[in-house]
Amino acid sequence: MSDVQTFDIVIIGGGPAGGLASLAMAARGFSCALVDAADPAAMRAAAFDGRTSAISYASARVFKRLGLWEAISPEAEPIRDILVTDGRAKSRFSEGAVSNFSLHFDSRELGEDQPLGWIVENKIIRDALFDAIEATDTITLLAPAMRAATKYNPENAIVDLADGRQLVAKLVIAADGRRSLLRAEAGIKTNDWRYNQTGIVATVAHEKPHHGVAQEFFLPSGPFAILPMTHNRSSLVWTEDAGAAPAYMALSDEKFRIEIENRFGPYLGALEPAGPRWSYPLAFTLAQSYAAPRLALIGDAAHAIHPIAGQGYNLGIKDIAALADVLSEGRDVGLDIGAMTVLQNYQRWRRFDSAALALGCDSLVRLFSNDIGPLRLARSLGMSAVGKVKPLRDFFMRQAGADMGALPSLMQREA
Repeated sequence: MSDVQTFDIVIIGGGPAGGLASLAMAARGFSCALVDAADPAAMRAAAFDGRTSAISYASARVFKRLGLWEAISPEAEPIRDILVTDGRAKSRFSEGAVSNFSLHFDSRELGEDQPLGWIVENKIIRDALFDAIEATDTITLLAPAMRAATKYNPENAIVDLADGRQLVAKLVIAADGRRSLLRAEAGIKTNDWRYNQTGIVATVAHEKPHHGVAQEFFLPSGPFAILPMTHNRSSLVWTEDAGAAPAYMALSDEKFRIEIENRFGPYLGALEPAGPRWSYPLAFTLAQSYAAPRLALIGDAAHAIHPIAGQGYNLGIKDIAALADVLSEGRDVGLDIGAMTVLQNYQRWRRFDSAALALGCDSLVRLFSNDIGPLRLARSLGMSAVGKVKPLRDFFMRQAGADMGALPSLMQREA
């Protein structure tokens, strides 16, 4: 006999987006089932995900209001400054070159005693989320558990698990990633393309302090970001041509260190890889709809973008905060939270904002990932112009801080 459980919401995908969504919904009084095919112990292991996330200062307000920041903040490194430079890497064929123009964003210019954001290891985020989920009575974590099928009815949604259990809810939230099966099964189309680039991620220990400065160095093969971490370390996010990336991944630690040093330069002193490397193909995916009857998409299921501006997870956090507002407002006036009359409000709120940022990042990739002379000149002049006009610098800093537009209540400033 099947085991039937009833919830307000079923969330498919227990990663950083799904886990945060369960806590945000529970904070609004919704009962949630959180389903993931992976074992939480495996997801919490250091080898599961060696990447870091940039948490904007507006996104950090969500973690603070949900009681998560105290567990995260000791391992969160503040971003005090961002330095953007255009150039070429040093190699055996070239001594490298740096543009005469660079762009400096200083958090102090915003007139607020806060950084532009924080760099946090994904493992730290996962640990904080799972600890909080285990302590929340209104969240039922079902993992490892395979979803077998989902049926959407006029009055509810039914999720069948492979082990025979059945979950009944008013709404299903898809947090199952860029290749979302829930999105595909609902017939939601996407706009997507590949960049012919691979992201290489590694952690590097260095001799000199970084002073909270995040550097983004634009190279012809793609951006090379150096992001400040705790304990005198930096996270390296290296965008490389897809054809060349496997050769870099296969290098010995010493040869890989030399390649990193050629791109870092001497400003952080002696470097040493501090952990394994990861690589993943870079692609663009934007869902044409963020909702269907009894289904809402969040995070990478709704939009997966290039890491050039470090905004991927922040877009998902804003999805979660907006959806929490929309669902609780609908419930409070007696509406069915899975009905399109409610979910269309979420779609209107999030899709244009997400699409604008996603396409803006895509334009930056195409502008900077080349070595064409006129374009190099145009982007150098553009950086110079932004660097000289404070309102423009403030605009880009607030954009990076996810602190613009209609903000959900979890992301708003304190009154």
